[in-house]
Amino acid sequence: MQNIKNKVALITGATKGIGYGIAEALIKQGVKVAITSRTQESADEAAKKLGNGTLGLAADVKDFASQQQAVNEVIKEFGGLDILVANAGVGHFAPIEEITLEQWHETIETNLTGVFYSIKASVDAIKKAQGYIITISSLAGTNFFENGSAYNASKFGLTGFTQAVMLDLRKHGVKVSTIMPGSVATHFNHHQPNQEKDAWKIQPEDLGQLVSDLLMMHPRTLPSKIEIRPTKTS
Repeated sequence: MQNIKNKVALITGATKGIGYGIAEALIKQGVKVAITSRTQESADEAAKKLGNGTLGLAADVKDFASQQQAVNEVIKEFGGLDILVANAGVGHFAPIEEITLEQWHETIETNLTGVFYSIKASVDAIKKAQGYIITISSLAGTNFFENGSAYNASKFGLTGFTQAVMLDLRKHGVKVSTIMPGSVATHFNHHQPNQEKDAWKIQPEDLGQLVSDLLMMHPRTLPSKIEIRPTKTS
């Protein structure tokens, strides 16, 4: 089992939900964590709650320069970068006649191009550390559904993109995985999590545990694509 204490992780979109749950889990393992949000205020607020010297950064994954600056700040603060968790995502759901150009572009630019920018900005540091890249895709990246044209396109693309990056980087000693969750109890798509009604869903801390487990696996093993579902449907 790998020891990840004192490793350095950057998690995008981590002020709540899945990203926040992953940050909590990694901090418990002694990882130095930086989280991003589109606003410094929200990043600082979440970092303060997480404690343990968590670094909060304002960064928009749709802006490559912003992502590069975030990576530079992490390296400046912690001396390197071992782990990238590309988690930031959005969802717009509507029939093809109703989905707007703005919604299409925001979905693709955040969920797919944004992950490309995050990896592109951090790849040199990750290669130097022989580290780990984890992207958060979705079961929507393999199962299409009504009203999901933009979201399906972004997550199908993200799943394929991540697997190709895995093949590019494994020869450099870098691991790359994508996690594809089903229903998760988060604020995604304006949902307000309810402890009782959402008890059947995957919880953010479950994905935090999964990420920790991946990072601690023996270097010879690489689970490159992980589908995770609730055991119940409602």
